[in-house]
Amino acid sequence: MTNLVNPGTASVDLDEFQYDNKIVRNFAIATVVFGLIGMLVGTLIAFQLAFPFLNFELSYTTFGRLRPLHTNAVIFAFVGNGFFAGLYYSAPRVLKTPMWSRALSQFHFWGWQLIILAAAITIPLGLTTGKEYAELEWPIDLAIAVVWVAAMINLVMTMIKRRVEHIYAAVWFYVASFVAVAMLHVVNSAALPISFFKSYSWYAGVQDALVQWWYGHNAVAFFLTTPYLGLMYYFLPKAANRPIYSYRLSIVHFWALIFLYIWAGPHHLLYNALPDWAQTLGTVFSIMLIAPSWGGMINGLFTLRGAWDKVREDVVLKFMVVAITAYGMATFEGPMLSLKNVNAISHFTDWTVAHVHVGALGWNGFLTFGILYWLIPRLYNRPLHSQKLANFHFWIGTLGILFYAIPMYWAGWTQSSMWKEFTEEGLLKYPNFLETVTQLVPLYVLRGIGGVLYLVGFCTMIYNLLATAANGKLVATETAKAPALASIWHANKGEHWHRKIFERKPVFLTIMALVAVAVGGIIELVPTFLVDSNVPTIASVKPYTPLELQGRDIYVREGCYVCHSQMIRPFRDEIERYGEYSKAGEFVYDHPFQWGSKRTGPDLHRIGGKYPDSWHFNHMEDPTSMSPGSIMPPYPWLLEDELDTTNTAAKIRAMQTMGVPYEEGYDQIANQDLNQQAEKITASLKQNGIKTKSNKEIVALIAYLQRMGTDIKAEQGVAQK
Repeated sequence: MTNLVNPGTASVDLDEFQYDNKIVRNFAIATVVFGLIGMLVGTLIAFQLAFPFLNFELSYTTFGRLRPLHTNAVIFAFVGNGFFAGLYYSAPRVLKTPMWSRALSQFHFWGWQLIILAAAITIPLGLTTGKEYAELEWPIDLAIAVVWVAAMINLVMTMIKRRVEHIYAAVWFYVASFVAVAMLHVVNSAALPISFFKSYSWYAGVQDALVQWWYGHNAVAFFLTTPYLGLMYYFLPKAANRPIYSYRLSIVHFWALIFLYIWAGPHHLLYNALPDWAQTLGTVFSIMLIAPSWGGMINGLFTLRGAWDKVREDVVLKFMVVAITAYGMATFEGPMLSLKNVNAISHFTDWTVAHVHVGALGWNGFLTFGILYWLIPRLYNRPLHSQKLANFHFWIGTLGILFYAIPMYWAGWTQSSMWKEFTEEGLLKYPNFLETVTQLVPLYVLRGIGGVLYLVGFCTMIYNLLATAANGKLVATETAKAPALASIWHANKGEHWHRKIFERKPVFLTIMALVAVAVGGIIELVPTFLVDSNVPTIASVKPYTPLELQGRDIYVREGCYVCHSQMIRPFRDEIERYGEYSKAGEFVYDHPFQWGSKRTGPDLHRIGGKYPDSWHFNHMEDPTSMSPGSIMPPYPWLLEDELDTTNTAAKIRAMQTMGVPYEEGYDQIANQDLNQQAEKITASLKQNGIKTKSNKEIVALIAYLQRMGTDIKAEQGVAQK
């Protein structure tokens, strides 16, 4: 410790300490590596929808298995590691102290990478919960909770040990992200394990859907948005060498955003079997979200007021400006999509895919690139290898976003228009769902080209950063000095109330952030669980038979929910096409729910009984044999692999634990019923010239498909291929 004397003031003791740049470097490397993997998988699945042979007829390379791998890799591996790299660089510097525990920092890094590795192995193997953005099985979920909370403790303790009086806005967003994601993850991941690799969601049907999209929407909010807003509040002023535009606006932006965001999840379930009051709440709060979201965008863009000449010259600022603009576009479009009349057009279409990728590619991707271009030269004490290559990356990346998004918007409009069009005679103009699909193939090709362009830019960045690092030397630690907190702790007359109440008190700030995000969740979720009228029962709805339950698990394993919905909305066209609209009481035994969020293929809720068993057998063996021109991949392994019935009893007991009314002791005889039903299906197939054994997985899947939507008697829609 040294002594510094300023004229006219008392002496102030300075602490000397070091910033750890190795942990930043490690997370930056992980960001690039997993970003490359995630984008390669994303490009592959984009072309799979145009060229089905790219599924390779392998169980672990189908679209249904790779799409969850892509989303997990991009969200939790690429964006997650990008957030952590920025966090470990910025938080110590604004708090004027190293991270509280280097051991926890290392535990966070290696724990997170092992979690990602586990996800990369298990998801292609079909070990999945079947819940979008939360597919990982229970042991990995436990690991996520432990690692996440450890990182949060490290950040909060660093705030407590800081050497500045007030906590900067970037850290507010970091803290809110940690507490919100911890809450969302724990609640949504509640499950009953039956083995190390298999569990069932504790919630069922409507309740599971509400919890899942409360989580799914807010994973976007608190994993893809608030952490990156924190990064924006630090790195944008640093790159521009200007203070953030408005301190007061940052306060309104922060508290309004984290309070309002948590309520908006039900807008993913409009016109579904969710209670109307919950749908309305989701819509109302989604519209209100425009104000704080655009407040953040304005705060970012106005920081650059008077500096646009610098923006034209500085590639880092170019990336950041496009990122913030994409954030503004996505956060305006999201509330618009929550309006019921707009949602009726957009939901289940590729419009949503375009919307999501404007945010992911523009906001998260470009902000990450800007930060890496700013950060790596400073970590290696070397100018960026090539500004020309960085500018090339910027322009080809921007072109890639346009080539991706515009065809998907076009595809969304095409889908909705064709689905809803009637002839003058009052009949569906396009009764065959496949007519829509074939129209979209050229647009899927263009989307894939956009992905390739974006990927080329990403690979260019990798080379540029590697060359920068190779020509420099890592500054492993940086020495800094700052006054000890005790020596500068004093109240200032006229100090802003937010500084006094929140920024001096890190624990209180953390608790109040938790309160702000918990209120909306409690008000939305609790009534749905406690008020029976929210999910009315239907006497004719019975539990799945053991064979149907096994078949449903195969359906989940293969990721069929990625392309098919099981939710018929009360629209004329959907009732005409699929059958009676879906009722909340039909899903009370569904663990997890399978309503889906995208119709690449037709809705399947009323598929039961529409076709003979042989149709389903042939369709799974070769979809084009039943539906010429289909882009669905074949599933030959289902015809060859034997059904594992050793876990049937455990599955029945798990369902009983969660309230499914199987008779006591039924688990002991469940396989007898399973075999009897399987023999009936095998006999039916034999009558149509198909010979197969009753112990094959295809038989269980057929049993489940033939059960779908048959618990209530209603007029069925027209046949679909």
